[in-house]
Amino acid sequence: MSMASKRRPRSTGPRPAPFAPRSALAELTEGADRGTRITHTEHLPPRVGRHADWPEPIRPEVIEAVRAVGIDRPWRHQADALRHALDGRSVVVATGTASGKSLTYTLPVLNTLLSDGAEGADGRTATALYLAPTKALAADQLRALEELAQPLGSRFRPAVYDGDTPYEEREWIRRHANYLLTNPDMLHRGLLPGHARWSSFLRGLRYVVVDECHTYRGVFGSHVAQVLRRLRRVAARYGAEPAFLLASATAADPAHSATRLTGLPVVEVTEDTSPRGEVTFALWEPPLTSLQGERGAPIRRTATAETAELLAALAANRVRTLAFVRSRRGAELTAVIAQERLAETDRSLSGRIAAYRGGYLPEERRALERALHSGELLGMAATTALELGVDVSGLDAVLIAGYPGTRASLWQQAGRAGRHGQGALAILVARDDPLDTYLVHHPEALFDQPVESTVLDPDNPYVLAPHLCAAAAESPLGEGDFAMFGPATAEVVPLLEQRRLLRRRGSAWYWTRRERAADLADIRGQGGRPVQVVEQDTGRLLGTVDAAAAHSTVHDGAVHLHQGRGYVVRRLDLDDPGGPVALVAAEEPPWTTMARDVTSVSVLETETEVPWGGSRLCFGSVEVTNQVVSYLRRKLVTGEVLGETKLDLPPRTLRTRAVWWTVTEDQLDSARIGPEVLPGALHAAEHASIGMLPLFATCDRWDIGGVSVPLHPDTLLPTVFVYDGHPGGAGFAERAFGTAESWLLATRDAVAACECRDGCPSCVQSPKCGNGNEPLHKAGALRLLTELLDAAPGGPARARDRKE
Repeated sequence: MSMASKRRPRSTGPRPAPFAPRSALAELTEGADRGTRITHTEHLPPRVGRHADWPEPIRPEVIEAVRAVGIDRPWRHQADALRHALDGRSVVVATGTASGKSLTYTLPVLNTLLSDGAEGADGRTATALYLAPTKALAADQLRALEELAQPLGSRFRPAVYDGDTPYEEREWIRRHANYLLTNPDMLHRGLLPGHARWSSFLRGLRYVVVDECHTYRGVFGSHVAQVLRRLRRVAARYGAEPAFLLASATAADPAHSATRLTGLPVVEVTEDTSPRGEVTFALWEPPLTSLQGERGAPIRRTATAETAELLAALAANRVRTLAFVRSRRGAELTAVIAQERLAETDRSLSGRIAAYRGGYLPEERRALERALHSGELLGMAATTALELGVDVSGLDAVLIAGYPGTRASLWQQAGRAGRHGQGALAILVARDDPLDTYLVHHPEALFDQPVESTVLDPDNPYVLAPHLCAAAAESPLGEGDFAMFGPATAEVVPLLEQRRLLRRRGSAWYWTRRERAADLADIRGQGGRPVQVVEQDTGRLLGTVDAAAAHSTVHDGAVHLHQGRGYVVRRLDLDDPGGPVALVAAEEPPWTTMARDVTSVSVLETETEVPWGGSRLCFGSVEVTNQVVSYLRRKLVTGEVLGETKLDLPPRTLRTRAVWWTVTEDQLDSARIGPEVLPGALHAAEHASIGMLPLFATCDRWDIGGVSVPLHPDTLLPTVFVYDGHPGGAGFAERAFGTAESWLLATRDAVAACECRDGCPSCVQSPKCGNGNEPLHKAGALRLLTELLDAAPGGPARARDRKE
């Protein structure tokens, strides 16, 4: 969160009436059948803040600078965190959005830099490093810091150092900046490999700030954990042992997660004592249409279309609104539809809606952030790139198009509204999938449950190995370093030596290759170099697409959207000497495209196996082979398939972790599932279980994959696999194994509660199915899951409960 949200209003005109979220929601539900689309409304009352005194070690000029931007006294949780930080302890503050977390790390940094910052030849002795998961957040922090630090003069010299920083500025930053704002990517690829050039900065390193640390989960979080260990190791070489100051959204057991991330003991501050305005949170289910989709299933209005109309309606009433949309394409479509709806009534407003997503060029992103911050834009449809603490103060409402995967992210997104303590409206618009449908009809799963703990695994050998190589390139690796990198290091280093990635000389291991060791670690898990999207006729670079998504999104013939304009991919060239490129031409076809793929799984190792009657629940390592083989053209409105085109793309393999379960012939007989029903029953159960897993692990369905096989060659039984979609695993399948009974019970209940007859996107159809959702058998899946759960350890008790 930016401190800018705490600034006093500068306007001298009349103050606008306070935003009334209940009234705004009532206006949205007027007319037609909109009122029936709300399945639940949660009203959170306003909360009064509790102040404390400034801790004594803070310098008077720092307190005066903070008071100048409108903060007279800290909240009690801020004061508690400040005391820990000023005493040199690592601390994580896990409180709600707009609770002033940035103050808890900015003030200790300012205090230390001003107390010990004017001694060296370069004008600095003490330094601090700020890490944000996105460039936008670091740039926003700099804006807030420059206003805050203006009275402090040249003793405080903050600077952003990332991929967008001009080269002519980088040398000055290395020599003179004492507060460096960057991201894990730049730390990994730039600062650590070139640490000798940063020696004076590293020598004075007192604090490392890790903002929005709850975002560092799964494989990305595991990579960042190893980057931070490399940072601690390099800093120690120059005599520095910085304390870590972490800020997180509300999370379960934040101290444990922060310790896992940093490798250091961390104190937690979790009681939120800041004030909060009234929050009205509505769950919204789009209506069924008269159209029919696959297998005759009724088609529900899309969350994208519903969110776009809500965005337009709110903007028409001058309600400043941010709509979070799951995909880049969805953000573009939402903005376009909202602009069209507004143009029908007031053309002057249609230009005050925009899209924001990854893949835009840096100058486009900065311009959009400024326009949203200033109020020039009334509404924006954004991907999760704006979920984090970018200061968008003054927003009234947030629309969330589809459950974002975790309760922590849900509340983080909802918290973007009401940034000055005014009332806020949040609406979760359900997508047509099992989890969203379950949640809007089971509000207790959102509002009565604690947020999740963060899942990461720094000991994942696929993560650890490249960072050990990078560490050895930074400074020879000795056995004394093993403890810092984790218990798996002693096993991984000899393997790297065998593969001739490291060479042992005496008691240390060295990186001896010519290529950069840091290039071995793909910390974002994007699967290689991004694909550049280039307009064929002009050579203009439109943006980029992650390598992992390229086969399915910018294949030959794919429809690609950029800032509301349509393009068709003429050629995807993965072997271009300048890097992979997708050549596109401007075109607006009346269809969209969807890739189809084939996937197979082989079991490498079964680590844990639990009997469920005759069934087996297993967890272990697998190899997944996937190949995009064709794409479908579908009508934009109805989804009707217009045709299928074959593709010739290479297969991809993935070694990862999976949970899987088997069933026996006797169980199939008991469930009345014959050979003709079995493939569809397994496939439907696989889809539904993938859709429900985000309720039990900090993932979304795009982090995981699945395969169902009527007779698998490794198990010799009907088998359903659910696997992590990242090399080496991300911890999601392991969490699924640990909560299997609850997870599969919720899956069965979601399928049983759906009112459709043969299966629909609300229960067993999947938006990412590579087989076009064929075959599926809803009733068979329900019987199969019931039989499986009755054989589980808690099955007999559940059976008695049902009878009673």
